[in-house]
Amino acid sequence: MPELHRFYYNGPLKENTTITLDDATAKHIWQVLRMEAGDKVTITDGKGNTALATIRTAERHSCDVVLSNLESNIRTAHQLHLCVAFTKNNSRNEWLLEKATELGVATVTPIFAARSEKVHFRHDRWEKLLTSALLQSQQDFMPELTDIMPLADVLKKYCHINDRFISHCISEKERKPLAELLNPGTEAVILIGPEGDFRTDEVSLSVSYGFKPVSLGNQRLRTETAAIAACAHFNMINDGRE
Repeated sequence: MPELHRFYYNGPLKENTTITLDDATAKHIWQVLRMEAGDKVTITDGKGNTALATIRTAERHSCDVVLSNLESNIRTAHQLHLCVAFTKNNSRNEWLLEKATELGVATVTPIFAARSEKVHFRHDRWEKLLTSALLQSQQDFMPELTDIMPLADVLKKYCHINDRFISHCISEKERKPLAELLNPGTEAVILIGPEGDFRTDEVSLSVSYGFKPVSLGNQRLRTETAAIAACAHFNMINDGRE
């Protein structure tokens, strides 16, 4: 049986109830996919719940579906929280958000560090981008995108996680390869600095909160490249784990 088209619904999913999909989704179902009443689709809420849905009505600006076969999934123990200083280039930030979502991160927290540049935080647009990447990658959990937070607040927020790391390029400061320190099957958080890197005092502050300094290789990476490299490696060591 071919895999069903998958759509997002921002609301509770309950069996044997009818929900109305948003205008953009309705238009895609009606105009692009040419679907009609009786056709089946999959609905996800991005919180681990998915349901089989039967189209009840399909029109250009309205699509009602009836839910059945609700499944609730539990998030795995190995979750990655990505804390990264966004750049002033929004296209690069959007690329980062898309790829981080595809790689299954649990949280994306934009950091405001000493060398951060002013970022135009486009929350509504970025939420839509996360939704698109969630559906494309066939996942059940959407990353939480938090507001921009000062570094000190980020350190306090994530200090309860055992595996916590800060990536930097300060040669005078001791670092170990991230690949040596990541533990399969565990929750982790990693801090990625701005294009000018973290300052020495910021690294020292992070270490005082138990964050281990790490490197991501010998190459000097852009901020978004470093973030995705960390996400990809986390995925590889946890491949196949439930």
